[in-house]
Order: sequence, then structure tokens, then C-alpha cells
Amino acid sequence: MQLVFASNNLNKIKEIQSILNGSIQILSLEDIGCHEDIPETADTIEGNAILKADYVTKKYGYDCFADDTGLEISALNGEPGVYSARYAGEQRNSDDNINKVLEGLKNITDRNAHFKTVIALNLNGKQHLFTGIANGKIIQDKKGTQGFGYDPIFQPEGYDETFAELPLSIKNKIGHRGKATQQLIDFLNIV
Repeated sequence: MQLVFASNNLNKIKEIQSILNGSIQILSLEDIGCHEDIPETADTIEGNAILKADYVTKKYGYDCFADDTGLEISALNGEPGVYSARYAGEQRNSDDNINKVLEGLKNITDRNAHFKTVIALNLNGKQHLFTGIANGKIIQDKKGTQGFGYDPIFQPEGYDETFAELPLSIKNKIGHRGKATQQLIDFLNIV
């Protein structure tokens, strides 16, 4: 089976390909000649995943899937949420985003948070949604060099390491994107 993954984020593509382990051939947006920025104007994580999947299906005619991910922090009323990638501005700088989160949590003891990934799959004219959640907390300082985004400050439940310190094989099993992707795989195996 061949599906377009509506992303040009090389980190996400690598993570998804690792989870899929060759069971599905993934094409990136670049592979299909899509070089424009797909609008992410929805006010929910689900909405952005749907927008991206629908854009590729309508404009290019491919069955595809798209994901959107947000970090939701209890003490910050669910922020950064749908704005996670551009929390500190449109430049989408991970260090700036992390610093804004840490500044917002200064002197706050409730550091509970979760990552949420929603995958929208457009397949054979129908749409399906899959959601993965990883619970954890935000630590005081960055740790680790693996991963991307907020991984250096997110410590998943049951672990002493951050996502940025854990091997990709463990992150894929316990992480939000891995959980949503596993639901996608399970679904595709019965279609």
C-alpha cells in the first residue's frame, strides 16, 4: 500500500517511517510535488489534521494521511495546544517555544501536561480519525538531544527521562504519535 503523508517535516516523516517499519510505502509532500505551505487555520488539533489531509486529497487526488500535534499544559489552560509549533511566533523556533513554556510555568508547581496527536486518514473517499495521547509533565530545564520540538522538556509518565533522552524505539511505543500511528496501522490491516 502507498499513502501520502501530508508533511515535509523530516523528523515526523522519519518517526512515522520507523513506526510503520516498511509495512506501508510513505510519500512525502515533496514526493508528489506539493511545495506550498498547507494552511493550518483550524482552532483544534483535529481540525488542522483534517485541513491538511483534505488539501492533499482535493488538490492532488491522493489517498493520504495528515497529523497535527499539540502539547497541552494544565496550568497554562491547555496552551500551547493547537499553536504548539508557533507558540512563540510564526518563525516556529523550538527553542523560543520551549523558553516561552518554561517562562509561563515559572513558580508553578502543577506541571502536568500531555501531547496529543490526531491523524486524519482520507482513504477510498472516506475519512477516519485516530488520536494518541502521552501523559507526563514539564520539567524545569531542557534535557537530551534526541527528538524535536518540546521533547527536551517533556517527561512521559512512568519515566525519569525526557522524550529527548529516550531512544526512538521507546518513544514510538509510548508516545502520542506512535499511539495514533498504531491505530492507523491496525485500521489499515483490516481494510
